Amino acid sequence: MCDAYLTAIDLNSLQAIYFTFMSIPFIGEEEQADTGFKEIPIIDLANISNNDPAVQQALAAGIRDACVNVGFFYVRNHGISEETISATLEVAKEFFALPLETKMKLENHKTPNFKGYSPLLSGNNNPDNAGDLQEGFEFGWEPIDPLTARDDEDSETMSGANVWPLELPELRRKALKYYHAAVNLGKSLFPLFALALNLPSTFFDDKTQNSAALMKLLHYPPQTGAFDERVIGIGAHTDWECFTILWQEPNIQALQVLNSKKQWVSAPPIPGTLVINLGDQFARWTNDIFKSTVHRAVNRSGVHRYSIPLFFGTDYNVRLEPVPGCVSPKRPARYEVTTAGEYVKGRLQATYSHK
Repeated sequence: MCDAYLTAIDLNSLQAIYFTFMSIPFIGEEEQADTGFKEIPIIDLANISNNDPAVQQALAAGIRDACVNVGFFYVRNHGISEETISATLEVAKEFFALPLETKMKLENHKTPNFKGYSPLLSGNNNPDNAGDLQEGFEFGWEPIDPLTARDDEDSETMSGANVWPLELPELRRKALKYYHAAVNLGKSLFPLFALALNLPSTFFDDKTQNSAALMKLLHYPPQTGAFDERVIGIGAHTDWECFTILWQEPNIQALQVLNSKKQWVSAPPIPGTLVINLGDQFARWTNDIFKSTVHRAVNRSGVHRYSIPLFFGTDYNVRLEPVPGCVSPKRPARYEVTTAGEYVKGRLQATYSHK
């Protein structure tokens, strides 16, 4: 396994990358990626609200470099308070400590939209494995104020009501507070992804109207004894949406990212940061120019581990067809076009054996 050498990218270095970025031919032309990475870059979002075009393009250049070569990067100065994250972590621990029969009332097999509780080994992200050694609780968009509503045209596919435990009423409020903070962060990243693709910053606006984002509270019990490669925290996989915003519990190494040399690179939790990794929707949109990188989690720490990913996708009715400049005679389209909702639904069915 390779060690992760973590590279901080400050504004000055981003501006240097920007001028290089502007001299590179359009991204649709065959671009040679260096995917044998040994490091996960860190991007500082302190200037994300600065409307200076040079600052925005500099940030986009750093993101483009990470997306083309790694598919993963850390962000710091992301704007989500530690208080909000800590409150969600504590209530997540309370939920997973509930009796199994209580949690099973909300099992995701009982809901048509896959939301709710998934018990240990119920999911299997790697078909070659025997199951993922984790339990989770998944939910989607919902206003914190229950009187607030939105129009959602995609309810037939994947949207719909969340389920919450009656035994732990504070879970809903605390989890949704973090959910909405993470969604706002995700929305602020889309203009930078667009600029990274040499597209107008507003390119994704009409494709992300309804916050097709799912958050999952995850608990990984300690894995002790003889190590079985077929049963780990979560098997080798790619994520399915545009990108994931991941909070990892401090001081516990578990996340590993696979480079093109088939080496597992550690992505440890770094205080004050979140992990961003691209998913299959961006890979499909960009015809694999942006990388949806294989990763896994192995909890050999001897202690319980918790993490909180937000899977941020395009609206479920959006067709996943290549964006301008990502298909050429030298790089023909690699995927059949489908809608985002049908793609995510199919992956969930395969993972949790829903019919």
